[in-house]
Amino acid sequence: MKVKKVLLGLLFIAVSLFCINGNTFHVKAASERAYVQKVLKKYHAKGTVVIIKDGEAEQISSGYGYYSRKIKNGSDKLVYPLGSLQKVVTGAIITQLIYQNKFTQNTKISCWYPHLKNAKNITVGQLMTHTSGINMSSTESSHGVLFSEEGAINWTVLRDNLQSHTSLGKFNYNNANYVLLAGIIRKVTGKSYASNVKSRIIKPLKLKHTYVYTQIPRNKTDAISYLYSSGRNYQNSAYVNKYVVSQLPGAGDLFSNPSDYRKIIAGLSNGKILNQDQFEYLTHLKSKDSTYSGGMYLKDKGRLQLAYGNFGDTHFSNWMQITSDNQNGIVIFLNQTESSSKPVKKVGYQILKHLKKNTFGRL
Repeated sequence: MKVKKVLLGLLFIAVSLFCINGNTFHVKAASERAYVQKVLKKYHAKGTVVIIKDGEAEQISSGYGYYSRKIKNGSDKLVYPLGSLQKVVTGAIITQLIYQNKFTQNTKISCWYPHLKNAKNITVGQLMTHTSGINMSSTESSHGVLFSEEGAINWTVLRDNLQSHTSLGKFNYNNANYVLLAGIIRKVTGKSYASNVKSRIIKPLKLKHTYVYTQIPRNKTDAISYLYSSGRNYQNSAYVNKYVVSQLPGAGDLFSNPSDYRKIIAGLSNGKILNQDQFEYLTHLKSKDSTYSGGMYLKDKGRLQLAYGNFGDTHFSNWMQITSDNQNGIVIFLNQTESSSKPVKKVGYQILKHLKKNTFGRL
């Protein structure tokens, strides 16, 4: 009888502790959600945020991603343009091919682009670090042509040949670098860039909300962006231009949501896309001339991984800042802002300071 009483007492204590801890967890989660909503409201921002604290992720959404259809941000029906946040995906696939001994970061791109100006002097690594000297203008302006993937790559070569370059070896951010990387992926694998994204990124991570633009299923839709203007929400609606998207394979034709993107970032070092050594390679290419390498910035002696993305002539604004161990940080996709890049960084940094003081920095 005494043994039974002791066991019952221990069971009662265990259940009590579980309830207390569980309740504490939910209180903390509710508190974090309330704080994020408060910050979004302060800056009249709408969108979806994933916060990561001590390895636990929480998604918080505000407002509508498609106002006229009343589809709320965070809905399973919505995907958002990644903009430049896509570049690390392209960089990761290139790194996989390097580790498969298909080429090296020092391989000259004239192997694949013999008719591209200065290609005999430009390396794969220089495309990945934006130090190629390529300086192609109007990459995010519509030229009224719906390109195929191959057509967009060929058009990039032709257009670049008509324009002047900056200094080889010096950082000069340009979308054309990553369009050409998408072309290398096509030429080396014998498959489309879109097919490589599906087999190398989407399937291994079991992503349910990530698609190349042309493959977004009929039961989903890409979000619409808006401005907060003259005291009113959902003004100046701007849809992603399909012609512009078609110009940017590898650099701006991928759509996703913050939860999927968080999995992509984790996959870069947990072995699902790349392992830790390969991630180190990706982010420390020999040709880099800044903290940018392979699609993202590394700051604070490599302890922080950052990327910013938007989409030309729209109001979308995305920001990722996560500690290199993937235990703390934020992925934020806004589809309503007050201006260009400043709101997402203000919103993001204020939330980050709340999550972990003295840990994060500004982009």
